[in-house]
Amino acid sequence: MKLVSFTAANGSVRPGALLDDHSVVDLSAAGYADALSVIRAGFNSTTDLPVIPPALAHLRAPLPNPPRVFAIGLNYRDHAVESGMAIPNTPVVFFKLTTAIIGPGEAIILPKNSAEPDYEAEFAFVIGKGGYRIPASAWREHVYGYTIVNDVSARDVQFATSQWSMGKSFPTFCPLGPTIVTADEVADPHQLDISLAIDGATMQSSNTRELIFKIPDLIEYLSSITPLLSGDIVSTGTPFGVGLGRNPKRWLKPGESVTITVQAVGSLTNPVVAE
Repeated sequence: MKLVSFTAANGSVRPGALLDDHSVVDLSAAGYADALSVIRAGFNSTTDLPVIPPALAHLRAPLPNPPRVFAIGLNYRDHAVESGMAIPNTPVVFFKLTTAIIGPGEAIILPKNSAEPDYEAEFAFVIGKGGYRIPASAWREHVYGYTIVNDVSARDVQFATSQWSMGKSFPTFCPLGPTIVTADEVADPHQLDISLAIDGATMQSSNTRELIFKIPDLIEYLSSITPLLSGDIVSTGTPFGVGLGRNPKRWLKPGESVTITVQAVGSLTNPVVAE
């Protein structure tokens, strides 16, 4: 199932399941108030529920209200090298504030107080069943599904201090979606092509097999410190090719369009505008 959040005629945000023809099964008809409640219930069915035609269903961020968005830094070796940083021995963890979340097609707004806005294609997983001190061997029991994150970053703000979260949490700096593909539809999340293009020009291209800390490692590490909660998003890091690592550096510009594609998960596109 491809979990989404959508608005229809009355403007309220509802949970749904995206079908191949882009129509949406209305999961609110099954009693679910939002996508988070679907994830908490482990729901994965579209049987005998009303279907909204594509013209009447506007997709939003699939999970607009996750408990937390964990982000993992320097989790591809080539990206650590291009960033001028050591390859980590322990996961580098920061947070993106949930107020930064936007959905497919919504604009990334470049803030006036940053001159170095950057892009980062990331593959993310969503926790289904929460837990504390989860062993790596049990990781599949705790993943509800997979999605795409653009870890938009104001590099000058990010590196003004040793703490990264604020430079990565401006409004609109967490494009998410367009769907959460349930885990049963992705045979191996560690063998997926991932790429990012700006106006059709490829900037990043890699595969999730290149992750330093893979999903079992991240679940075990994070849950050894804090209980993971149903609906937590973990964005696993970005590969080589970000604007920071280029010579000359390549920052996002108003008027551009950014598309991230992850094999078996989909494509997320967002325009870029100035504040």
